[in-house]
Amino acid sequence: MQQDLSAEYWNQRYLNRSTQWDLGEVSPPLKNYIDQLDNKNITILIPGAGNSYEAIYLLQQGFTNITVIDIAHSVIEQLTQQYAHQSAIQFIQADFFTWQGQYDLILEQTFFCAIDTHLRENYVLQMANLLTPHGLLVGLLFNRPFENGPPFGGNQATYEHLFSKHLQIHKMEACYNSIAPRANTELFFMATKVLLK
Repeated sequence: MQQDLSAEYWNQRYLNRSTQWDLGEVSPPLKNYIDQLDNKNITILIPGAGNSYEAIYLLQQGFTNITVIDIAHSVIEQLTQQYAHQSAIQFIQADFFTWQGQYDLILEQTFFCAIDTHLRENYVLQMANLLTPHGLLVGLLFNRPFENGPPFGGNQATYEHLFSKHLQIHKMEACYNSIAPRANTELFFMATKVLLK
């Protein structure tokens, strides 16, 4: 499975436009969340961002420190060329699990569901490592099963158990403003790292 989900696997899916999960626009729940943010200078990371609609929306709204990483070089090369004149955003081909940095906000949008399920505990630990002491992980999770992923699904109880190992969950609830095809199948969540006392 891990070999199947390699950088080349994802690169080919983007090249072949085999990206059925791609909304073609910023996700409405994340747009709504972004619209409530006042500090435009926070450090923001979007891992596995693909075509980066959320990142581009952040840029359009005046945010000044946006980092996008994705394992697929074709999508990163295209976005880097397209936004080469923008200093507020950087697109980097990188493996999330070896990435280093500290971020005030990390946005999750169809990245968690794309990784092999045996990497999910590593995902939670890495998210905790990448957050500043009071940073926020915010995003969407599929609250449904899938056959023969990716995407790989799950349910709220499983996510709560998994995330609570390294993160403090402040909100995880059914999403009220999903796009129609995803209605009643998404959870909106917010979490911070667990601080040692």
